[in-house]
Amino acid sequence: MHCPFCQHDDTRVIDSRVSEDGATIRRRRECSACGERFSTQETVELKLPAIIKDDGRREAFDARKLRNGFDRALHKRPVSEEQIEAAVRAVVHQLRRTTERELPSRRVGEFVMAELRKLDHVGYVRYASVYRSFEDVADFREELDRLERDLPGEGQLPLLGGAEVVRIDKNKKR
Repeated sequence: MHCPFCQHDDTRVIDSRVSEDGATIRRRRECSACGERFSTQETVELKLPAIIKDDGRREAFDARKLRNGFDRALHKRPVSEEQIEAAVRAVVHQLRRTTERELPSRRVGEFVMAELRKLDHVGYVRYASVYRSFEDVADFREELDRLERDLPGEGQLPLLGGAEVVRIDKNKKR
């Protein structure tokens, strides 16, 4: 590595330390020409797939967008920051495991929905309503019915809290 002070091309590592999370290595270096010391950080660089949007555009994967999606779905829900971070990491891990160079945004959305379903049913329904473009109350009802049928008694509060459900029939005249 080149010295940032004198640009000499010979520096030596005098100390290496792994970060607490194990994701980076901090190296202390010394230039053999000028004697200056400096630190570098080494991380693994893994290429994530490009995301193909519904309109055909391609864009680089952005973890901030992923995190924002989780934050919006889980706004004011009893889910900790650590749980959200773990869900984001799980989605990124799934993206890395695909080994594909490009991935449709719909597939990323399915990964997100799977993680939200484990975390919080209300957050899941919020995300699904946007992701699946719910048109009316009947779409919400179908998703709630599917969720309650697929996930009986997982320790979360019931979606409807035992309240009486009023069905809306759009074809019925008032």
